[in-house]
Amino acid sequence: MAKYLLLKHYRGAPAAVNDVPMDKWTPEELTAHVKYMDDFAARLEGTGEFVDAQALSPEGTFVRYDGEGRPPVTDGPFAETKDLIAGWMVIDVDSYERALELAAELSAAPGAGGEPIHEWLELRPFLTAHPTITE
Repeated sequence: MAKYLLLKHYRGAPAAVNDVPMDKWTPEELTAHVKYMDDFAARLEGTGEFVDAQALSPEGTFVRYDGEGRPPVTDGPFAETKDLIAGWMVIDVDSYERALELAAELSAAPGAGGEPIHEWLELRPFLTAHPTITE
């Protein structure tokens, strides 16, 4: 089994086929989308392939250490993750091909007009071993 992260993006990925922003959806469209996601996760729980899924709030802050006794530094001159990542799902599957299959299915969640979004999802494998550094 291998774990993969499926990242859903607000921005930064290629445009979806049904590219109406979520804040323009009707309450019914939003409910249908969330139900699809919940049903998808429940099905994967049944097969043992589901690990976790979370939607993210648009609020958030970058923080970094700036020295002993100094306040942390927040935000910065870069694209903020809160503007880019909408949420994620972690799956644990037998193969890369299965991860691709599930990511493709998840990208078809309904959006505006009840039509599939066909959004691009970023599929990333978990690092299973630390890289060897040679000089």
